[in-house]
Amino acid sequence: MAQRQGEEVERCKAVSTLQRMIGGKWKIEILFYVALKDVRHFGQLRRCVGNISESTLSKQLKELVTDGFLKRRDFGEVPPRVEYSLTRRGESFVPILLAMKQWGEDELGL
Repeated sequence: MAQRQGEEVERCKAVSTLQRMIGGKWKIEILFYVALKDVRHFGQLRRCVGNISESTLSKQLKELVTDGFLKRRDFGEVPPRVEYSLTRRGESFVPILLAMKQWGEDELGL
């Protein structure tokens, strides 16, 4: 069956939107640690992710909150205490993270 010109673009819309939402060097890894390792605090995330600046981590976390994958809870304390956790959207992404982890182990021998 031949595809019409507009069909391919429409089918790829979901993928391109998701790519925009989770694209970037660190977002998938951040989601992995929050979802599968129960890492919830900024400092913990920075140590887990490794070579990431505070400003980059902050920007990536803000974008994940804006896009509905994470929620941010500010305890209003001094020194500041903030916790990140998965939203419903973030929880629905966990099977994809697990599949990506399994694929990396199987195909890349990691």
